[in-house]
Amino acid sequence: EGADFLDIGAESTRPGAVRISATEELKRLLPALEAIASQIRIPISVDTYKAQVARRAVEYGAAMINDVWGLKEDHNLAQVAADTGAALIIMHNQETPQYRNLMKNISESLSHSVIQAQKAGVQKEQIILDPGIGFGKTANQNLEVLGRLDELKAMGYPLLVGTSRKSTIGLVLELPYNQRVEGTAATVALAIEKGADIVRVHDVKEIVRVCRMSDAIVRGWRPDSWKQ
Repeated sequence: EGADFLDIGAESTRPGAVRISATEELKRLLPALEAIASQIRIPISVDTYKAQVARRAVEYGAAMINDVWGLKEDHNLAQVAADTGAALIIMHNQETPQYRNLMKNISESLSHSVIQAQKAGVQKEQIILDPGIGFGKTANQNLEVLGRLDELKAMGYPLLVGTSRKSTIGLVLELPYNQRVEGTAATVALAIEKGADIVRVHDVKEIVRVCRMSDAIVRGWRPDSWKQ
């Protein structure tokens, strides 16, 4: 349906979800990862914050590591990215939505994680930043971050944004998770206008169209057929 890569995780990262051991995560993840890697040609991202899981996942075909704790849970994960050359998505996350200065605190936290990654040997071109919409933030804070993404883009790294079907959209529109595609589309289009390079979504076919139309306006993208 137009996805550029596939993100696979074996432990729920929803706020309040029960954590599982690395052994259980690998038990769930590796058979699926092996089967999927043999059937698709696009890169695979593994959604994990555990170095042990990330290393095995790369061995099984993952090309990206998506760490929702931004190296705060397992510092060794940066070494896995350095050793393997896998792309590293560093997401901002914290336990509570308490901030002295929302955007400054997020950028400082991401900067600290980037420094950790680089000290481990991760190259700049491997790093992707994610502001962590829905993680350690209230609905109002999520909306503020989306409106000020350009401030994080100024850090000089590709920016990934994941808003798909999230509770903030549900609160604004007063809709259940399975009726949030239009709300997701609005957040994606505006995130692209503010500098987002990658969006993580569930409704791929619909949101790819939103991305292409947004890119045509914001970034000058044109269909290949126009170049003939």
